[in-house]
Amino acid sequence: MASSKKRSRKRHIGNKPGGKPNSDASLRKHVVELLKGSHAHVSLADALADFPPEKRGTFAQGLQHTCWQLLEHIRLAQWDILEFSRNPKHLSPDFPDGYWPQTPAPADDAAWTKSLQAIENDLRAMIRLVNNPRANLHSAFPWGDGQTLLREALLVADHNAYHAGQVVDLRRALGIWSR
Repeated sequence: MASSKKRSRKRHIGNKPGGKPNSDASLRKHVVELLKGSHAHVSLADALADFPPEKRGTFAQGLQHTCWQLLEHIRLAQWDILEFSRNPKHLSPDFPDGYWPQTPAPADDAAWTKSLQAIENDLRAMIRLVNNPRANLHSAFPWGDGQTLLREALLVADHNAYHAGQVVDLRRALGIWSR
């Protein structure tokens, strides 16, 4: 006897009509989720949220960097990776000095806000690159040493997650982490 229940035929993201998996779309979706963070750990945005202005340039015992130094390092590294991924003429800063701020604290609240906004804007730009179906995730850039868009996107996600963890450690050491 045939069942009177209709089976759901929902189309899943990453599947083509007819149920055939579209591995490229699925990979892009997962990379974007990884870039946005917060599945297996705190997101960068959550780690930095409401960081007290008076603590932004404070060192904690046993930790090497202030939050301002971490924030600027994240901004500079992410910007460099993004620009390398989309601009064959991009020249990276000197390593390591070009990837760290010169001061332990921001000049003012505007500098902090500008850095946060740049991180958000560059992350959105990387997500747009990953989501662009014309962008080949696997082909090496004609410039560089074999890097691919997939590798660079994963590098941004990994780098941001690592430093988000450092921000959480810093907040705990400063007594300003409530989770």
